[in-house]
This record gives sequence, C-alpha cells and structure tokens, in this order.
Amino acid sequence: MLENVNLQQVKEKLYTKLKESGWGDNLKTFVLSSDMDKILERLLDEARDNKRFVPQMKDVFRAFEVCSFDNTRVVIIGQDPYPYPEVPDGIAFSCSKKGKPEASLRLIFDSIKDTCIPGYQGDPDLKRWSDQGVLLLNSALTTTVFKPGSHYLLWSPFIVSVIDSLIWNKQDIIYVFMGKKAQEYADLVPGNSLKILVSHPASAAYEKKPWDCEDLWNKINNQLENLNQPKIQW
Repeated sequence: MLENVNLQQVKEKLYTKLKESGWGDNLKTFVLSSDMDKILERLLDEARDNKRFVPQMKDVFRAFEVCSFDNTRVVIIGQDPYPYPEVPDGIAFSCSKKGKPEASLRLIFDSIKDTCIPGYQGDPDLKRWSDQGVLLLNSALTTTVFKPGSHYLLWSPFIVSVIDSLIWNKQDIIYVFMGKKAQEYADLVPGNSLKILVSHPASAAYEKKPWDCEDLWNKINNQLENLNQPKIQW
C-alpha cells in the first residue's frame, strides 16, 4: 500500500485540511511544493523500513488545525515531539494521549505555579492554550521513535515557511524560542518584533533540576496587555 502513495494527492489533502483554520492558504506555496515532497518521501521511507515515527501522521499538523492563523497571538517553538509511542499529540509539549505530563511539561507547570499562579494544577492537554491563540510548535514536527532530534533538518524549510508567513501577514505576534534548536530561527524574526529566548525545560529535566523560565508566562501576558489583547489563561 505504501508503494502506491500519490504525493500530489497527499499534499492536496493536507492543503484542504489546513484551509479551514486559515493555514492552508498561508502555507499553500510550501505545502504544494517539491520541498514538501522531500518531507513526505522521508516519512514514507521510514514507514516502509518499519522505522516508526511520532506523532501519528493524522496528528503531525494538528497544531495548525487547533490554532487558526487569524487567532494566533503567541508562537512558542520548542525542540521536537516526545520520542515515545502514543505520547505526542501534534501540539508541542501537550500530553493529552498519555493523560499526565512528561518531564518537560511537568517543569513548565511547576514554573507557572512558582511564578504566576500559586497552587497551579495544569491539564496535560494543551489544546486549551491553542484555543486562546498560542501556536505550540516544535522545531521538527516528527521524530523517529526513541531517536530525538532525528528529523530537525528535514523540517527546517517548513519551519522557515511558517515564520515567514507570520512575519509578512500578521503584526504584534509574540515569539518564544525555547532552547538552542528553536533559537536558530530567532534571527528570522525582525528586531522590532517581540521575541523571548529561554532555555528548554528538557535540559533542566535531564539535569534533574528546576527549570528557570525567566518569568516567561508573566512576560507573555504583560506583552499582550501592552497590546490591548486578552491575557492567556495558563
């Protein structure tokens, strides 16, 4: 079955799928391009070689389905999906499939509790943030199971396309770059835009220490308040 995949049809279905949220037309040039062919061919090759990748194909672009282009106010870019089966749900950091937070999300919740919401108890399903205009994006939308970082280069042109579409078509977006991999894209955003650079919670999780969020959650809401926009209910 995988031998007979028509990439053009796959791309057209993806474009149609993203059209409802407004991302289809804004990413159309890339989605229907030969650059998207390269991404799909790599994922197909892995599937043919029985190399499992995550998230499931139906969830790869879910971040764009649940956070519409027009509603996007904050863009948080991390690393890549949790490299475990049945954990990533297509929204960066979210753990709706598992039902409890992975280490990175647990540290994020701890930082919210410590800096802005005493007693905070976070739901591991982060779609509620997406619904408020937070695009939760990874530097790579997929990764091979148990091999974090394996798809960074594969997705780089797509991430550039996403950032370009926002820069040229929207104003007053707050960009958050978490960790060194995400920060490689920070220079694409003009200096007069709102940029926040912080470490990635995974590095703190690896060292088994608290994550220093540098007051990130208050900074975002203070910026939104300055823009006369509603604060995010974390």
